[in-house]
Amino acid sequence: MNEASRIRGRTAGRTVAAPAVHARGKVLLRVLGTEITLLEQLRRRAEADLGIRLAFDNLDFLGAQSKAARSPEAYDVYDQCFHNLDIVWYWRAIQAIDTDRIPLFDEVSSLTRTGTIGPSGHIGHGDVPVAKLFVQPDQSLSANPSRLISMLPTVHNFDSFGYVEDAAGVSASRVSSWAALLDPALHGRVSFVDEPAIGIFDVALAAQSAKLMQFQNIGNLSVDEIDALVRILVEKKREGHFAGFWKTAAEATAMMASGRFCVGSLWSPSVIALKRRGVHVRQAVPVEGYRAWHGGLCLSSRLGGRELDAAYDYLNWWLSGWPGAVVARQGYYMSVVDRVRDNLTEAEWAYWYDGRPAATDLPDPDGETAIAKGSLRSGGSYWSRASNIAVWNTTMDEHNYLVRRWGELVG
Repeated sequence: MNEASRIRGRTAGRTVAAPAVHARGKVLLRVLGTEITLLEQLRRRAEADLGIRLAFDNLDFLGAQSKAARSPEAYDVYDQCFHNLDIVWYWRAIQAIDTDRIPLFDEVSSLTRTGTIGPSGHIGHGDVPVAKLFVQPDQSLSANPSRLISMLPTVHNFDSFGYVEDAAGVSASRVSSWAALLDPALHGRVSFVDEPAIGIFDVALAAQSAKLMQFQNIGNLSVDEIDALVRILVEKKREGHFAGFWKTAAEATAMMASGRFCVGSLWSPSVIALKRRGVHVRQAVPVEGYRAWHGGLCLSSRLGGRELDAAYDYLNWWLSGWPGAVVARQGYYMSVVDRVRDNLTEAEWAYWYDGRPAATDLPDPDGETAIAKGSLRSGGSYWSRASNIAVWNTTMDEHNYLVRRWGELVG
């Protein structure tokens, strides 16, 4: 019986990723990605569960993207986001994934498979994951279902901006809109992420919400719109409005903890880390909606043989439920929701997914208390948040031009 058949035969139980048998010793699987999901506890557990060795190559977003596109021989699995596919798929750096070897693919949520969490959900502008999920006979990517997919959907979230609740000048009304990022009342205390395919949407939503400009399609800006937006931002920077820019969640955490900024781009791991430090930080619930993103796992185009078998084991392991519970504790959602629920306590599920108050103190991925009893997650339940998407992280048609102009802004 081959490996895919053995895995498929056990799908009815709790185990969905059986380790391949390797007579020549343990396979070394090299995973390229970022701090978002390359967590040490995940590496150790996957090695134990799958009988393989894992080496994590943890870079910032732009560094990981560049290496993935240019050097497919340097990694086996690429752990990144759907908006990266325009680059890595275009360069044929990754190969299609056969869903016949992914027994739980049918359990992936409708958010990924159809573009919305339910009939009332808003799809949002930009790179909706389903539009690039399925591989067509001509090797193009589209929403038309097929057996082959470009990326296995895993971790995702609905980002906004963070703010320190007790900072001077911060009020509920001021942080109810993306316009807060450009609010003169917060002069000198605003920061945003230095990643053009992400940060551009934070500031574009802010400029549009502040009525400084309007976009024909906020998910795909024209050259003229990029120029106009950058002019606004350069002027703001010259005036000293921005406290700086950051590339990693760890850097953002340190900046906010030190008081360098009190409002700005902030990802969920930073919120959890800051809460653990006693900083009174929350994520905003902007009336315009969230900036959403969806991560996943890709297979290097150079991958084959026993390493490819091990990579499929690793992909299936990510859908088994336990990894999703780990990332839930830093505020992220997983594409196989029910599997995650089986691996969280009732109190954890109620807080992270149902949007109810924490019945007890709750731990972060390292097991340290991060959420105090009685706390309520910003934005409510998973389904409420997923139904309020303004735009998805996107590699726009004018991405190369954007990168050049972005460099002028942050440089």
